[in-house]
Amino acid sequence: MDARNRQLQEWFSEIRQGALVLPRFQRFEAWSLQNVTTLLNTILQGLPVGSLLVYRSAETDAFVCRPLAGVTHQATRGADYLLDGQQRLTALWRSLHNNYDNRRFFLCLEHDEETGQPYYVESVGLHFNNKTKKWYPDWVKDPIQLWHKKMIPLEVFCPGTEGEEEFSKWLDKCPADKTVIISLSKIRTAIASYKLPYLSLAENTPKHVALDVFIKMNTTAAPLTTYDIVVAQVEAQLDQPLHELVGDIRESTPEIESYAKPEDLILQTSAFLQDRMPSNSFFLQKKFADQMIANWDTLVSGIRRAIIFLEEERIYDAQRLPSEVILPVICALWARAPEYGDAEGRVRSLLRQYIWRAFFTDRYERTTASRSLIDYRQISEVIHGGTEVPTIFNDAEHPLPEIEELISAGWPTRKDRLPRAILALSLRAGGLDLADGSAVTRENLLKREYHHLYPNARLKQAGYPEKEIFRALNNALVTWKTNRTISAKEPEQYLAERREGTSLGEGEIRHRLNSHLIPYDEMIAGNYDSFIAKRAEIVANAMRAVCYGHSL
Repeated sequence: MDARNRQLQEWFSEIRQGALVLPRFQRFEAWSLQNVTTLLNTILQGLPVGSLLVYRSAETDAFVCRPLAGVTHQATRGADYLLDGQQRLTALWRSLHNNYDNRRFFLCLEHDEETGQPYYVESVGLHFNNKTKKWYPDWVKDPIQLWHKKMIPLEVFCPGTEGEEEFSKWLDKCPADKTVIISLSKIRTAIASYKLPYLSLAENTPKHVALDVFIKMNTTAAPLTTYDIVVAQVEAQLDQPLHELVGDIRESTPEIESYAKPEDLILQTSAFLQDRMPSNSFFLQKKFADQMIANWDTLVSGIRRAIIFLEEERIYDAQRLPSEVILPVICALWARAPEYGDAEGRVRSLLRQYIWRAFFTDRYERTTASRSLIDYRQISEVIHGGTEVPTIFNDAEHPLPEIEELISAGWPTRKDRLPRAILALSLRAGGLDLADGSAVTRENLLKREYHHLYPNARLKQAGYPEKEIFRALNNALVTWKTNRTISAKEPEQYLAERREGTSLGEGEIRHRLNSHLIPYDEMIAGNYDSFIAKRAEIVANAMRAVCYGHSL
């Protein structure tokens, strides 16, 4: 096995020529938006992002193959198979070509608090308006408006002739001065020449051996974590068995593992309690471990109170959590929040606004660590008597999504903030099962399934594209038994069966639908577009309620 380096422009050249492909047994694109953004900002700093693994078999067409997601070039015979590194190369290819369906990436010419760089990468979500047949916000394709916002489309930095052409087009339309042009040219060069290392299996490696290497690399890796190092520091410096302390939390508050790894949550929460940004560099300082142990009882109290709060908001697990960034923030805030009476009630209302705004706005779509520290500090100030409005509550800086954006939100099983926020809001409203009327609980949530309110088959037959079928607004969580009972029936038919199945009649069925923020009349009318529009309106009203601190 040989270890080598290859510049990003060389990797892109290989992909364009169809000379680098995926064996078909590889999983599909799976990275979250945050993964992609972190990768790009790491490369801008010139830091390593790990090595890839490629295999060129002596056998022609050793594996059935496919191109990377977002690549239109077909594979050539004798191509290299990418055994490890798919997610990284896919993220780089798609972001630097800006060919994600509902997301555009930009280089922002502003100081990045997390990296210290004079620029950073962020992305903007897009939504399609069926009436105008246009994508919004419209400013994302207006070079002049983007220039005023100090945002440069990332495709101008794409290695190769495609990027050069995009860069020339951008220069023709933007009033950039010579200094900025020189700086951007240097960034283009740095990205193109970034060295991405890889290991290469020898050509005479049998394909069954290559497959075995792939399996082992993806199932047996267990690298040393930051937490492991902190454990060693605590035990060496303070003679405290941190593993046992964390084990006590697991035993006394088992719900914690539904949301996050306790080890990670403890480190991040402790950083906030020390008024510092969660980062590996801070975690590895001696004073971090000292203060974490000194704050231990306060930290544990905060975690327990935060979990109770999340359960009150009917958020029970990470699988349906719209933004994991909020977890250490609310744990740290609850740790020092007043207990009992009106004072605790004010904290609850404040944190309700915070988490739902984090779910529905773009606040944490970039620079999450620095922004979460700012939010922790500002909200903590309000809790303890301050009057300054926290930035995340500023509608001008972080507006709530418009109706059309809610309509465009995709299927909530994907790790995407807005679809999960819509689903979480429907559970917050009650989420009663459509057939047996049972409420969602932590215990029965895993037995519920994602149900198409308007059947998939019917909408396909009517000519709706998949993205309009797999919408968050066409989804409800129901028990698996109800999902099997309803199956592919028309809404009018299965609602009629529900009416006949309960002695309480139509009123009870309306109540169950209302508990999901689902409009009854539009459901039985059978017009899918009218149903989606009405449900979007209802969801928008509920969203505004929780984002301003009110209960549903």
